[in-house]
Amino acid sequence: MSGSELISAIRYNVLQGRRDKDDEGLEDDLVGEPGVEELVKEALQKKVPVHDILLHGLTEGMKQVGEKFEKKEYFIPDMLSAAEAVGAVMETLEPYLLQEGTTSKGKFLLATVEKDQHDIGKNIVGIMLKGAGFHVVDLGISVPTADIVTAVEKEKPDYLGLSALLDTTMRHMQETISLLQEKGLRSDLKVIIGGAPTSPEFAGKIGADAHCKDAFAAVNTANEMAGGGGANG
Repeated sequence: MSGSELISAIRYNVLQGRRDKDDEGLEDDLVGEPGVEELVKEALQKKVPVHDILLHGLTEGMKQVGEKFEKKEYFIPDMLSAAEAVGAVMETLEPYLLQEGTTSKGKFLLATVEKDQHDIGKNIVGIMLKGAGFHVVDLGISVPTADIVTAVEKEKPDYLGLSALLDTTMRHMQETISLLQEKGLRSDLKVIIGGAPTSPEFAGKIGADAHCKDAFAAVNTANEMAGGGGANG
């Protein structure tokens, strides 16, 4: 395949949620055909620019997944499959991105707040942020407030993303922001929150900079804050 054909195939296989040749695909039975991992390796071997693989293949593929999700043609498991396909190749691409001199849009710290074990949404956000050009540090699930603040002190991120999927754990978002303020760590940090029980009103109430309803909104918001426009800007 030519470079442009490989980019198109990568984009299509992201849309199909196919990590490798053993995956069927969400809409077609494609077992045996190369998936995202194989296609990206071939593209690298053929010296296809890494920026093109990332922007026109992976990121554009996830944009199309987002459009299907918005139209209710895709659901959370479909979105997760696509994100996992992208996530599988990001480590492979990172050294090439550094070689090409691709600069990071900023450092993003992610955490699911204390006593909340949910991580699917956070993981999708992390994968998509990496694909959009951010450096991501994921602290994991059920992270105590003090540990989040300590990580902010250590990592000095530009952005902090907090996730909660339970009404009972939302309060830890406010605790985190309050402690950041007490420690003098809030002024240069953008705090973005998300999760089913959260809302723009809640974000405003606790002093967060933004609320995002899903991973696609999170990437768009981060891009806007970084001065890069929308998800592909």
